[in-house]
Amino acid sequence: MRFGVLISGTGTNLQALLDAEAAGRLRPAEIACVIANRPGAGGLGRARAAGKPAITVDHTLHAGREPFEDALLAALAEHGVEAVVLAGFMRLLTPRFLDRFPDRILNIHPSLLPAFPGVDAQRQAFEHGVKVTGATVHFVDAGLDAGAIVAQAPVPVRDDDTIDALRARILEREHELLPRAVALLAAGRLRRDGRRVLVRGA
Repeated sequence: MRFGVLISGTGTNLQALLDAEAAGRLRPAEIACVIANRPGAGGLGRARAAGKPAITVDHTLHAGREPFEDALLAALAEHGVEAVVLAGFMRLLTPRFLDRFPDRILNIHPSLLPAFPGVDAQRQAFEHGVKVTGATVHFVDAGLDAGAIVAQAPVPVRDDDTIDALRARILEREHELLPRAVALLAAGRLRRDGRRVLVRGA
């Protein structure tokens, strides 16, 4: 299954996917292209270093979401993309885009959803005083971090934690969780039953 990876920033989760692919742990998934909505996003350099097409589709150069998403869809189609991973992609996608890849768009989020959706989830969890937070991979729907949950990994919050230390430990779990979820989707092992996502052969 050919994946397009959408990014907005430095691309550490992209790097985890690239490393997993190089080690043979992403099969039968293949990273077909990487697209950033911000020129100069650090993840584009990671893509080029791995020999992947690195494309910029700058959202600020398009007059609204539809033209921007049309450009995204055209780039994905050009590279034969069958499924999409949002790896730090900071744009909401409309149902028009989502309908092109039903149950084939994954997102990684730095909390145990449904707790702490949206931006800076690590700070939200830290300031709320929770004892356990973590990372979630979920299918993308029209809501904000609201799609059916595919996989989660817990991260304890230590008494001596800082937000930065907690953020770093959550990121480590993201880097483990996302490649596994991508490989499961590519292998046809994920089945959504309403809100529940079941793993065949688990």
